[in-house]
Amino acid sequence: MTPREKFITALEGGQCEGRVPHFELVFFLTMEAFGRIHPTQRYFGQWRQMSQSERGLHIRDIADLYITTAQHYEHSAIFFHPPGGWNADTDEETMRVFDAIREQSGMEYFLMMHGDATYSVPDGDSMMQFVSDIADKPEEIKDRAKRQVEAALQRGEKYKAHGALDGMALCSDYCFNNAPFLSPRMFDEFVTPYLVELVAGYREMGFYVIKHTDGNIMPILDSLMAAKPHALHSLDPQGGVDMAEMKKLVGDKVCLIGNVNCGLLDTGTEEQAIESARYALKHGMPNGGYIFSTSNCIYTGMALKRYELILDVWRKEGNYA
Repeated sequence: MTPREKFITALEGGQCEGRVPHFELVFFLTMEAFGRIHPTQRYFGQWRQMSQSERGLHIRDIADLYITTAQHYEHSAIFFHPPGGWNADTDEETMRVFDAIREQSGMEYFLMMHGDATYSVPDGDSMMQFVSDIADKPEEIKDRAKRQVEAALQRGEKYKAHGALDGMALCSDYCFNNAPFLSPRMFDEFVTPYLVELVAGYREMGFYVIKHTDGNIMPILDSLMAAKPHALHSLDPQGGVDMAEMKKLVGDKVCLIGNVNCGLLDTGTEEQAIESARYALKHGMPNGGYIFSTSNCIYTGMALKRYELILDVWRKEGNYA
């Protein structure tokens, strides 16, 4: 089986032969690993001034870096982030990168992009306005949520027609470490119906859907499950999410991705990092429906050797008989 086929098998709740699939939502340490700037740290601001030849060179280089990362660290999937962020202006270039990835690697890797349109934890600049609007203009908030989902699904149709893409990763974060940013009741009013619609729309297009959120998802787990994503990521242990409990509660209904503690990879001891990886494998692997991953991503500032340390655990202990 190819890495892509193994990834899809896990997303569908199955168990593949050999090593359990692995990927990271983002691997930012490309400069340390390969001496190359990560695509998200490049800027497309001068894109309009470039010749077609120069644009093509950039696109091929970006595609090559994603493939190089996947090959080197044995990722089964590539989650593409366009330089400059997500907006309609990048769609043409994004599709060209997808084409370049497929041209260079065929169908070796599962290819996905960000496709969320639901409300996430507001940033500091917009938190007070969002809270006020929920209280004073709830119908306006819901109308906006509906329009956002409709726009995302229209965009999804463009990518489906183009081809190359396997799935959508929905990356709106809903939770702090101690609780969701909305109460379960309010979450079910302002987020759940739109998440259900979004996932259903993507699934109807034939996309696989991975729902990502950090933090303590346990109070809204039933709501997340109601949306019927193929997988949940990141199963954050810093938010009190336990792999053994998740496997027991929903492991037969959804693929589980993550749970290796990023905080311990960053500030814990080597022994703690190893134990976190070992725990996730031990409780996530039985009966399949599991993909090995950290509880967020391999972010800037993390020691590369810590990521390589948990990969050693995965290679030794993440194998089905």
